[in-house]
Amino acid sequence: MAAGLSRRMEAQNKLLLPVGGKPMIRHVVETYLAAVDGQVCVVTGFEADRIKVALAGLPIQFVRNAEYEAGQPFSVRAGLLEAPDAQHHLIGLGDQPQLTADDLRALIAAHLAADVQKISIPFQDSTRGNPIVVPCAMRARLLVNQANPGCGNLTRANPELAQHIPMPQPGFFNDIDTPAAFTAFEQMTSQRAMT
Repeated sequence: MAAGLSRRMEAQNKLLLPVGGKPMIRHVVETYLAAVDGQVCVVTGFEADRIKVALAGLPIQFVRNAEYEAGQPFSVRAGLLEAPDAQHHLIGLGDQPQLTADDLRALIAAHLAADVQKISIPFQDSTRGNPIVVPCAMRARLLVNQANPGCGNLTRANPELAQHIPMPQPGFFNDIDTPAAFTAFEQMTSQRAMT
């Protein structure tokens, strides 16, 4: 999902901040492309033209969320309505640059080894992470509630539909929402490069 207003990042669109010499959204989408076999769909909204430029040349499908100002659940709905049929859908955020392709593959493998009829949510202690894995049979359930579509409301009201997948990798639980979070990410990245 790459449709948010990026309000907490002050004057900058967080998805266009540099990560490894490229816009964050490109870095994240390339990570997904390296990890999955199916079609990658990018849901746009805020500054959609700039996001498309940042992703130029990648083999992806763009989905426009006309209701992006209403919040993330409506980006989930837009993506699910347009995504091609698949046994499972991986729903992720555009602002998680710490995730690696190996992290995503580990989540997919854990989902396939668990109950594939349930929504798989990365979990650490009491913290839910992203992305989540949604089986095809659950796709319609996430779209029923027109006022609050998506996973969060559904799984909190119906916990039996979801399973928590313990994932130790920090990338599942770290997104970039503020200038301070981006600075911390840059410092962590530079420290790793020096070791």
